[in-house]
Amino acid sequence: MNTLVFDIETVPDTDLGRRLYDLRDLSDEHVAQIMFTKRREESGSEFLSHEQHRVVAISVVMRAKDSLRVWSLGDEKSSEKDLIERFFDGLDKFTPDLVSWNGAGFDLPVLHYRSLLHSVTAARYWELGDSDHSFRYSNYLSRFHWRHMDLMDILSGFQGRGRASLQDIASLLGFPGKMGMHGADVWDAYLHGGLGRIREYCETDVLNTYLIFLRFELLRGHLSKSEHAHEIGRVRKLLADSSLAHFKEFAAAWPEG
Repeated sequence: MNTLVFDIETVPDTDLGRRLYDLRDLSDEHVAQIMFTKRREESGSEFLSHEQHRVVAISVVMRAKDSLRVWSLGDEKSSEKDLIERFFDGLDKFTPDLVSWNGAGFDLPVLHYRSLLHSVTAARYWELGDSDHSFRYSNYLSRFHWRHMDLMDILSGFQGRGRASLQDIASLLGFPGKMGMHGADVWDAYLHGGLGRIREYCETDVLNTYLIFLRFELLRGHLSKSEHAHEIGRVRKLLADSSLAHFKEFAAAWPEG
């Protein structure tokens, strides 16, 4: 079975902000600040509503057969449409089980709205059993199905008050957690030309999520202790074999034992 762990990083859609608030002749930075202010007045938080986010990075861990890969889709010059099309094309091609942390609450709704904007086709993702009967009882969209596992949702017992952050659960389990930045830092990094750093940060997030997923597979008996140890060893080997600095830093922050 193919397993795809994913995470997105976003910035304010300042083009939308200009249309929403009739803003002209202002920089992206100033438009975003107005968007944050308006949102705070509406909700008490500066966290923008889903449709006001623009996707700038999608990172994945892919576990298939005897391979394990971690990468960010496209490159730093890729358009938002290209990133989203690559993500859904991967689902069309491999039909993996999706794994996320808060993917049902944030990542996927954002991808839905941005796919509408860019006229992206994602037939496999939206399959509910009409063309493939196996999707009737296990599809990407139904909350209690297993083709998409939002680990935050599942481990909280689908209770809002039981939810925990990726950072807190990674720390609980002895994994490195957030490295280099936090979600709140992404916009500032983007303004200062730090898209490369954002992509690296996103990759460490999916690594943390994958490690939590492996522990969850052990918890529910889908991996034996020896199988779990083998999968952990595969991750450590991937990191050790990589020349990328952020993977080296991740490995250094993840002690043996």
